[in-house]
Amino acid sequence: MRHAPNEPPRLYRIGELSQLAGVSPRTIDYYTGLGLLAPAKRSAGNYRLYDDETLTRIRRIEHLKAQKFSLEEIREQFAALSRVTADEIVSRKLTELQSHLTQLEREVKELEPVLDQLKPNQAKRLFRAITPQTAACVEALLLLLGKSNLM
Repeated sequence: MRHAPNEPPRLYRIGELSQLAGVSPRTIDYYTGLGLLAPAKRSAGNYRLYDDETLTRIRRIEHLKAQKFSLEEIREQFAALSRVTADEIVSRKLTELQSHLTQLEREVKELEPVLDQLKPNQAKRLFRAITPQTAACVEALLLLLGKSNLM
């Protein structure tokens, strides 16, 4: 979907956008009416034209809806994001990452009793079955928890 730096952005009519996003044109109309979407510009024939950013935004809306957010909550999130500064965004992301790390730490602690009961050969087979990136993450978490003797 990305375009080259010197190339003008790709614009889509509503039918094209709906196919790419996997939603109906009526859904796009509805989201536009709610203020969740806005056309990038209008064609000479007065058709609404949408860009790749709109496509990304539709996918984000659908993702949030799948997580049980209401359209009003989604609109509020989008409005809040447009009001925040770059520092606030970075701060918020760091807070989210800390929350994820805390959750991962809890999950690793739940696995500790199971991992502690593994025989060395079982542990080696287990860690060979996962990707190197996942193994590195598990190892890092275990190091943080002071339990790095499995790999």
